[in-house]
Amino acid sequence: MPAPSPSAPAIRIDNLVKRYAPAKGARGSMSEGKLALGGVSFDVPEGAIFGLLGPNGAGKSTLINILAGLVNKTAGSVDIWGFDIDRDRRNASRSIGIVPQEIVFDPFFTPFEVLENQAGFYGIPAALRRSEKLLEAVRLADKRDAYARTLSGGMKRRLLVAKAMVHAPPILVLDEPTAGVDVDLRRQLWELVSELNREGVTVVLTTHYLEEAEELCDRIAIINHGRVIADKPTRELVEMAREKIVAVTSAADLAAAPAHEAFGKVEWDGARAIEVTYDKDRLSAGQVLGILQSQGIAIVDVTTREADLEDVFVQLTAAGPDAAG
Repeated sequence: MPAPSPSAPAIRIDNLVKRYAPAKGARGSMSEGKLALGGVSFDVPEGAIFGLLGPNGAGKSTLINILAGLVNKTAGSVDIWGFDIDRDRRNASRSIGIVPQEIVFDPFFTPFEVLENQAGFYGIPAALRRSEKLLEAVRLADKRDAYARTLSGGMKRRLLVAKAMVHAPPILVLDEPTAGVDVDLRRQLWELVSELNREGVTVVLTTHYLEEAEELCDRIAIINHGRVIADKPTRELVEMAREKIVAVTSAADLAAAPAHEAFGKVEWDGARAIEVTYDKDRLSAGQVLGILQSQGIAIVDVTTREADLEDVFVQLTAAGPDAAG
């Protein structure tokens, strides 16, 4: 596999547009068709764990299917490991491995057969196949000859990762890999993905578990309504949040929730616990506490919480497709 130039990103997407074919109306008229991607541009740095986030229907799956060669783009350009997907689809495809949301392999094959068949699809000679090594890497060596249908959900997910890596691609794309799985399995998958990344694999991740994205990803792009509304290093993205939260416990039950025009939101449990959300550009935590005390609230406990990626995600996606950051 030819290496990209030192200055080239692992994936470069420039003004990518996808409009699905219009549907024929009841009387033969044609509708405009759905615009799934409206000029998406971003780079995935080589060696990064890159988060691709967005609400349902934002265009993430369409973009991944274009990378995988399953959907044809309408306009724009995509380079994968330096190979243009139109001019050099073969090398572009060999440079990327896709782990889909769905479990997609024959349940009557063994894990070893699944990997051997996938290697055959890529034309890898038998002597150069890595099936045994991959099974060891995903901790399935002891299930080598079991039918795939007998594997647990976690084992099937790990087998999908191995299947995506049979041709040793430098880029791995994981589309909602932990959707619907338990906490222990999620931890195992992220340990595996982090290990692959340490070995030099560039990882692109889509997930609805935003705390995972915040912990794992070096950089994150957020798509909404088919457009990129943010593309920043993870820490910079989190620091975009303007809101902070002060949680206090009063010495006695309150008759009503406190109120002030400078408070963004107040949550009260009907007794002694209060959470005040405020704009850190307008107030400090000390000023919030001063306002509460001025209203006769005797405070016996205080905690504060900084905004996290979920707060930023909600702010940006609620603001609509033009809230670019």
